[in-house]
Amino acid sequence: MTLAAFAAATAIVALGAAIQGSVGFGLALVAVPVLVLIDPGFIPGPFLCVAIAFSVLVAVREHRSIDFGQLKWALGGRIPGNFVGAAVLVALPRDQISIMFGVLVLAAVAISASPRRIEPTAAKLVGAGLLSGVMGTTAAVGGPPIALLLQHSPGPKLRATLSGFFFVGAIVSLLALVSVGRFAKAELLMASTLMPGMLLGFLVSGPARQLFDRGYTRPAVLALATVGALVVLLREILAG
Repeated sequence: MTLAAFAAATAIVALGAAIQGSVGFGLALVAVPVLVLIDPGFIPGPFLCVAIAFSVLVAVREHRSIDFGQLKWALGGRIPGNFVGAAVLVALPRDQISIMFGVLVLAAVAISASPRRIEPTAAKLVGAGLLSGVMGTTAAVGGPPIALLLQHSPGPKLRATLSGFFFVGAIVSLLALVSVGRFAKAELLMASTLMPGMLLGFLVSGPARQLFDRGYTRPAVLALATVGALVVLLREILAG
């Protein structure tokens, strides 16, 4: 890897990590599209390693705020959602899937922006977790569904619970890659080149999260979810 490529990868991962560490999600949304352009080999295995390490750091930093009750129901949907997503990829064209999910997320944002508050019941958490798993597998943007459902949570609770959610989901995805021979020593070495940017973003997110916790977390979640949906739609439109 050239010095310029390393610098670009470090910068984009740092930005994504700073956003996710401050709001609760956004690392994949910001970093994945650029990392693919720098070197397609970064996706998915090396990036999953970064996501796992970052989720651990945030979860440890805010461990007192993890809502294990919500987490267990969300993971009850996320884990099978990964496998459902894999099956959907085989059955349907990827572009159609991504466009459908992009539209669904925009609709969810519109509903969430209304004064009516949607409570994260067990059934809704399982459903959001399932949709997140499917979207993460098919469109590489899995954060918005569960983040939208938990948007009214206090900042620390949102970040901590989502970190646990992303950690388990990324572990499952990485194990699936290992089982099919798509992750080995070469991918681990590539992951190591992304770690400095991740650590930098984590450090920046420490003071930055205090700003969002002053009432800006929910608007940030809505904005990021909207951007994520638009990125997916634009990507497929340009590819077509």
